[in-house]
Amino acid sequence: MTMQRDELADFLRRCRERLAPQEVGLPAGAHRRTPGLRREELATLAGVSPDYVVRLEQARSSQPSPQLLAALARALRLTADERDHLYLLSGHRPPEPDRAGEQVRPALLYLLECLEATPAQLLTDLGDLLAQNALAEALFGCVCTIAEPDRNVVWRWFTDLGMREAYPEDEHEDLSRQHVADLRAAAARRGHDRASRELVARLESASKEFADLWPRHEVAVRRASRLRVSNPSVGPIEFDFELLHTRAADQHLRLFTAPPASPSIEALELLRVIGPETAHRSHR
Repeated sequence: MTMQRDELADFLRRCRERLAPQEVGLPAGAHRRTPGLRREELATLAGVSPDYVVRLEQARSSQPSPQLLAALARALRLTADERDHLYLLSGHRPPEPDRAGEQVRPALLYLLECLEATPAQLLTDLGDLLAQNALAEALFGCVCTIAEPDRNVVWRWFTDLGMREAYPEDEHEDLSRQHVADLRAAAARRGHDRASRELVARLESASKEFADLWPRHEVAVRRASRLRVSNPSVGPIEFDFELLHTRAADQHLRLFTAPPASPSIEALELLRVIGPETAHRSHR
């Protein structure tokens, strides 16, 4: 990434000038000729030399380090979006947003509860199932009897072969590759953290198919596709499968919508009437 010196200089100067001294615990003073913080004050707050702040604002500086940018962002009281903009102008990739992990984001949970006519599931980026609405439970079954470490859709795909019965056999190989490619992308985004390493190790030990696919290093973030699912109560249903990602890409909302004017719409409506208790599956 290329440092944009002129844009960076202008952005820093405007951020400094709009910040009142009182906002950072400094006296306003009676002899300020310009609004906002002085350069020396910003330098003190950020722990850098006043000369370097001058050179930054005059587009004459070397590329600032991520540590220096973090200090400037704190000193200038930048929002997350402004901080990311500061990093990009400086030629650096912005810091990764904080991950929610297994704590369900309230907005996503509310959206999940509002979706009554569409099967929907909420998962982590590694595939851990966090929640699903009633229609998804009717379609795929309840996971309440499954131990939490095993409520991962990738784990269940490769270790619970009964789960695959809901999908056409001629698509199993492709679905396996999709699961592996998406998991590898998620592991890379996480910097191959402990959670992703442990999941991959478990899968390699439990599934020869996974162990054979993982070394291929195929990467593809799963976003949208056409999916066919067979339910014992209503038969086959075709879906447009869509994933909505959080900003940190650490949680996904999976939506299963029937194509317009297709027989799947009637099958889905029948499944909604039957409900999860009658249409209960043991597979997922």
